[in-house]
Amino acid sequence: MRFGWRAISGPVLTAALALLAMVFDRFILIPSPAPLFVCVVALAGALSGFASALTSAAVAVIGTALFFLNRHGVSGQATADLVRLGLLATAAAGTAGITGLMRERLLGTFAAERQSHATAARLSAALDQVDIGIVLLDAETRAEFINRAFRDYFAVPDDIADGKPPFIALMYHSRDTGAFELPEDELGTFIAQRMEMVRIGDATPINIALRNGEVLRFVCAALPDGGRMLSYTPVTDLVRHTDAPSRADYYRSLRDPANRRLIRYLRVAE
Repeated sequence: MRFGWRAISGPVLTAALALLAMVFDRFILIPSPAPLFVCVVALAGALSGFASALTSAAVAVIGTALFFLNRHGVSGQATADLVRLGLLATAAAGTAGITGLMRERLLGTFAAERQSHATAARLSAALDQVDIGIVLLDAETRAEFINRAFRDYFAVPDDIADGKPPFIALMYHSRDTGAFELPEDELGTFIAQRMEMVRIGDATPINIALRNGEVLRFVCAALPDGGRMLSYTPVTDLVRHTDAPSRADYYRSLRDPANRRLIRYLRVAE
């Protein structure tokens, strides 16, 4: 038991009440302070744990015995007083054990919750450092977490991202800000397909071209609790291992928005 005001408050309060009860009992007949002692034992257990509560219980039993001695004397001790003393000892010890155990469990729960929050905070900070966009959705497809990369890719303000918006709202925001490199008449179908992928947990990777020339590889992963983890990996600067390094600039130029539109046009013309 650590000695501090919490640890000693229970025993000290119990002893003070016992002394006050004996003093006042000399002038007026007062009832036994045993019920009040049990409350003090419970308070000591809640404040400092089992050791302080048990010490308070011992002081309570001693104080009650002295109270009876002060009132009746040694020769005047009745069987009823001994029974009351035994009941007090049992009740006080039980109260000390229950409150001490409850406090330990409560402190353990708080410690585990603090550790969980600290781990979540570290994980959130780490995910904000990567260049992969991460979105965690709950079972109702509301965004519980949106990392910094996703906010930057799709120009999502912090007040919107922190408000746990539904995924459909994020898609419409990206459409309204012109993030996707798609014709206007294809955006509705594109959004509907992405929503369906998220709904069924389709893990098929797809590439999403952005208007600024970047390409993101989108993957939806189903989580055990019914939620979804969406990842947006930048693949703009990837070059196939079989490609000659000297032609890397050429392959990057093919991903330029103007060049991609020209290539699509030529393919349609063919």
